[in-house]
Amino acid sequence: MILYEILGLLLFASVCVALMAGFPVAFTLGGVSLIFALGGAIIGAFDLSFLGFISNRIYGVMTNEVLIAVPLFVFMGVMLERSKVAEELLEAMGAAFGRLPGGLGIAVCVVGALLAASTGIVGATVVTMGLLSLPTMLNRGYDPKLATGAICASGTLGQIIPPSIVLVVLGDQISNAYQDAQRQLGNFAPDPVSVGDLFAGALIPGLMLVGLYIIFIIARAIISPADAPAVPREVLGGSDGERVLLRALRALVAPIVLIIAVLGSILAGVATPTEAAAVGAVGAAFLGGLRISDRSGLPIYVAAACLVFVLVLTAFVDLRFGRETITVVEQASIVLAALACLGVIWGLIASIARVASDGTLREVSQSTAKISAMVFGIVIGAQLFSLVFRGLHGDDVVHEFLKNLPGGAAGAMFAVMAIMFIMGFFLDFIEITFVVVPIVAPILLLMDLNPVWLGIMIAVNLQTSFLTPPFGFALFYLRGVAPPEVLTRDIYKGIIPFVLLQVVMLGILALWPELTLWLPRLIYGTVAGG
Repeated sequence: MILYEILGLLLFASVCVALMAGFPVAFTLGGVSLIFALGGAIIGAFDLSFLGFISNRIYGVMTNEVLIAVPLFVFMGVMLERSKVAEELLEAMGAAFGRLPGGLGIAVCVVGALLAASTGIVGATVVTMGLLSLPTMLNRGYDPKLATGAICASGTLGQIIPPSIVLVVLGDQISNAYQDAQRQLGNFAPDPVSVGDLFAGALIPGLMLVGLYIIFIIARAIISPADAPAVPREVLGGSDGERVLLRALRALVAPIVLIIAVLGSILAGVATPTEAAAVGAVGAAFLGGLRISDRSGLPIYVAAACLVFVLVLTAFVDLRFGRETITVVEQASIVLAALACLGVIWGLIASIARVASDGTLREVSQSTAKISAMVFGIVIGAQLFSLVFRGLHGDDVVHEFLKNLPGGAAGAMFAVMAIMFIMGFFLDFIEITFVVVPIVAPILLLMDLNPVWLGIMIAVNLQTSFLTPPFGFALFYLRGVAPPEVLTRDIYKGIIPFVLLQVVMLGILALWPELTLWLPRLIYGTVAGG
């Protein structure tokens, strides 16, 4: 048993060291695992028959409908980035809040939340806000540390505010872990854990985190007015209140409609996350067609109205064909839905033609393919790592370690959160999701922890990996576009208060788990795990 323990721990440590050294994640997970599998087989510590399951696991990934949402959400985010939605939002929110002390910082947080709920692409959000907001904040006398910290932290909100790629991937991992844990407990028909549960559970914590950021910025502006001064009215253009309000409302229309169409359809039970992601991708294409071209927007407006009509109709009428009896009302609704779909196709063709005319579609498609290939390559490598780790009885070692910690489930949860937080300094959230979560989640769920609460706790914790040096990606993104006068140490110091606020948010969720469970229960009536 000691040999198993040594090999299992060495496998995990070797993967972490190779990842920190900069080797490709997918090849590291698969290659290191294969080396340990062959080495373990030579000394009689690993049964090579375990590797026979990898084909079934890869097939399971290929047929997993939930993971299809990943490329669709990526396409939506990249297309919206090219559609200049962020620029319009930043200008409008800056005009609306800029006259308040700390107003530009508040505007950055609000825009970060809106972009998180509509795009979810951290790199694009941080770079866009860094290019547009950081020079303005610095020119208006903002402390560089506060300005850079607010932009980095707000840019990472896409990891916790749904629809989030992290929550999609994490939802799949938590669902599998919960099924495994329930089978070990003798429950062979447990309530499923869906991505929709995590979306609903993450909404309140995500908005609370935005609130904590805003409260901190307001407090900083009150305590030290020179760090976050108000912007004089004449600098903002001297616009009257009514004009500023109309400008803000006009900028909010597009992202709000898209958020309602995507997130609202999931929470209302009208569409699955994959179906809603498809709606989001189509909506992003419509926005791209409107913003990129000066031609008439009539086909796109008609198509958007038809899309909303189909979604509403789906919520109230059964439009399925394969039924024995279909009422007259349902038949008429099906015909109307078919006509509306033709309208959607008309607008989609017009939008795609417009975004393809200047090369935008090609750039978006290439970015989507690269990011999606990276994610699914990591998924396949993680499957091999999981098999070998279990074949070396590494999961048993981790189980015994967590079970014997003082404090029971609370002690085990604290240890896992601390380990993930520390790993976030060196590893990306995707790496932690596919390396650590499959190992620890089944063990924690055996301790009667709620899977939705556990998923949200992990998601908030993983968000810090974008902000913690030396490998926080948000820091790199902002450093790449920040003016030369902004020092790297200013960026690193600036994120410290916001990382602490994320830790505070973890403490709040630990003390009041109902913050993650109330909305799923309200929407769905019940939630897995009670």
